[in-house]
Amino acid sequence: MRVATAPPGPKGKPFVGHLFAFRRDPTGFLLGLARDYGDIVYFKFGPWHAFLLNNPSEIEAVLVTHHDQFVKGRGLVRAKGLLGEGLLTSEGTFHRRQRQLVQPAFHRQQVTTYAEVMTRCTAHLLERWQDGATMDIAKEMRHLTLAIAGQALFHADLEPEVEEINEALTSFMDAWYTLMLPFSELLERLPLPSTRRFQAARTRLNATVSGLVRKRQTQHHEGADALSLLLEARDSCGSEYRLTDRQVHDEVMTLLLAGHETTANALSWTWYLLAQHPDVERVLHTELDTVLAGRPPTVNDVEHLRYTRMVLAEAMRLYPPAWIIGRQAIRECAIGIYRVPKHAVVFLSPYVTQRDPRYFPDPDRFDPQRWTPDAQAARPRFSYFPFGGGPRQCLGEPFAWMEGIVVIATVAQRWRMRLIPGHPVTPHPRLTLRPKDGIGVILEHRKPTSAHSCQ
Repeated sequence: MRVATAPPGPKGKPFVGHLFAFRRDPTGFLLGLARDYGDIVYFKFGPWHAFLLNNPSEIEAVLVTHHDQFVKGRGLVRAKGLLGEGLLTSEGTFHRRQRQLVQPAFHRQQVTTYAEVMTRCTAHLLERWQDGATMDIAKEMRHLTLAIAGQALFHADLEPEVEEINEALTSFMDAWYTLMLPFSELLERLPLPSTRRFQAARTRLNATVSGLVRKRQTQHHEGADALSLLLEARDSCGSEYRLTDRQVHDEVMTLLLAGHETTANALSWTWYLLAQHPDVERVLHTELDTVLAGRPPTVNDVEHLRYTRMVLAEAMRLYPPAWIIGRQAIRECAIGIYRVPKHAVVFLSPYVTQRDPRYFPDPDRFDPQRWTPDAQAARPRFSYFPFGGGPRQCLGEPFAWMEGIVVIATVAQRWRMRLIPGHPVTPHPRLTLRPKDGIGVILEHRKPTSAHSCQ
């Protein structure tokens, strides 16, 4: 190692370090570290040595160049209590093989076939919206993206179970924070209310996944959705690569939850930002009215909805659903000029880096023009990484972009939203970045202004 001393950072309390400061205000704590101490910050996270990286080159080193020196951090390891050995939590050769098995369901050519499902599910949701109605748009988006994931990835109608699944997932998200604590393995064995809620949520979600698998086994489906690929791998691969029933279950669980939770959050924050920026909303409406002329979007429209994509990209800059990425060093290594001991925890936060004024001047301002080709080319690659990077970059990224653009286009053609006065909207950093108490909006119906629009 070139330098043996630790990077700059705050002094913490004995044993707990800065664990409780992090838990009180995770995003504020990390933003403060980057502001006060720079690109590489050392702090104690409970009994663990921890580093926050806020330099794109060092972020790239951890995710790409030297990814083999790190494994997933404690948060996702503890999530195995629900997700098992799915794509999100597995490691090494097993993870690479699982990714290869599922990847065809997310190839760009296959993803384009999902656009009609996305439009249809969105149109179905909008059938019950009424002008002047108030609602929690975050809840509506979770409902919608769960329905889309069910139809597109599993050819299943999850509509009757949407409320129960989302309630169970919320319980899991809240419990996950406790699982991050030192000695959380012991806490799980105690009859605490949070433990009971987590166990009930796990039972409920496991029942849904088992039902999806059993139904597919008895009802043949033509196509290359994710569940078909997993079952084919279980039944057809050689013995060395054949999936067990448990492995199929874990992958379905991971795809079901990861396939809707993050996109729901991205869409929710998009509506929140548009409701506060009517100038941006007007440009968006103009593009939609011009490109679509009142008809539903198709897969062929997506590449032409450039400003729509810019709006979504900017929303994910300010409120990245996967707001933090954790890695743990499997051996002593170097980050920049500093020594990172074995087992140290490394935090990379899109929420922090994507608000760095060096890359995004006036960083708290919502400005989709940051995403013109020239503006993007002027920034370092890992100044923006809402989908991670390297061999573990989110497999569903093409799916998420397609879904986000199609849903925004379908909804914004006919509806605009205004925030309910006095309703607080606060980011709630857990496993994903949800709004703490939802996002209360008032619906306003609109008609496309194009001369070719449907009346």
